[in-house]
Amino acid sequence: MMKITLRTWFSLALLTATGFAQGLPTKPAPDSSIERTFVRVKDVAHFEGVRDNQLIGYGLVVGLNRTGDRVQQNVFARQTLQNALERLGLSVSQEAMKPENMATVLITANLPPFVRQGSRIDVTVSSVGDARSLQGGVLIMTPLKGIDGQTYAVAQGPVSIGGYAAGNDANGVQVNHPTVGRVPSGALIEREVNVDLSAQTDLRLVLREGDFTAASRLVKSINLEFGAPLAQALDSRTVRITIPPERRANMVELMAQIESVKFQTDMAAKVVVNERTGTIVIGKNVRISSVSVSQGGVAVRIGTDFEVSQPAGYNTGQTAIIPKQTVEVTEKAPSSVTLPEGSTVDEVVRGLRAVGATARDIINILQAIKAAGALQAELELN
Repeated sequence: MMKITLRTWFSLALLTATGFAQGLPTKPAPDSSIERTFVRVKDVAHFEGVRDNQLIGYGLVVGLNRTGDRVQQNVFARQTLQNALERLGLSVSQEAMKPENMATVLITANLPPFVRQGSRIDVTVSSVGDARSLQGGVLIMTPLKGIDGQTYAVAQGPVSIGGYAAGNDANGVQVNHPTVGRVPSGALIEREVNVDLSAQTDLRLVLREGDFTAASRLVKSINLEFGAPLAQALDSRTVRITIPPERRANMVELMAQIESVKFQTDMAAKVVVNERTGTIVIGKNVRISSVSVSQGGVAVRIGTDFEVSQPAGYNTGQTAIIPKQTVEVTEKAPSSVTLPEGSTVDEVVRGLRAVGATARDIINILQAIKAAGALQAELELN
């Protein structure tokens, strides 16, 4: 039996998360108190090669009401405008340009898989200069390029910032973030990313969270669904699926069937503590060995009272203010709680609450329990 005494005075928030149970679908879990949850493949994994591609571009937002870049401070804003005007057949020197109704911006977007020419996607517009607001602005034609330097889309359209800014630096009001906005359906796809599914002889599923138990259960569920040993786990994240020759003509139907397969996931026992925000997330399959917790606290109050010293009548002395300090120390009697072997997170929380532990106290108590070797889980500090 271990006894841990903590003297802590903090106040943070406690959250609890529900974990997934261990055991195969055909075999009952050893502990019936653990909930068994089945998920679809599409919710926890994706097909290798079927993914988004990121695009980026640099351009101008025009039509602002004197809230754009202050060109006397940002030379590249005038340079960008000069280049844009030259492409339109106008030749103007940088010194002659002093507009305040434009802003230089970076445009970012995600290119979805299987998108075709002529389709539209949303783009995000972010100011890179010292513009105060993009409200009312219009993004002029900007090419969006991929990592290979090729242009895959062209963006243009009015910018929506979902807020506003008014006034000046000394007296103003602002709602949301006025220097970042979106152009809904603002980019037109010009180049496609070709993915030929019919030429593949196998598919690979990638789990978002690597776990050998989950990968093994996924293989068994897929093989059970197709009635043949088509799936094989390559590692804790990757499952290879051999495509039957008769199914290669309709890959979409095959992939849809695989995505709909349900299996039982698994998660490691872990306690995540974020001391900056005071958040604790504890999986429900976290267990604690038999341990006794004693929690109490000491409060120290230091105060200063002021007394007035008044001289006697017809005396040459002066009236003076004399500070008098007082120190009070109060100690709360520690309360104890005993957690039995194999306690669940619910029992842990109820037991700690019973001794009057605050949310901040629980963070320090869990760290001390882990240090004592009684917490059967990984303690991760963010």
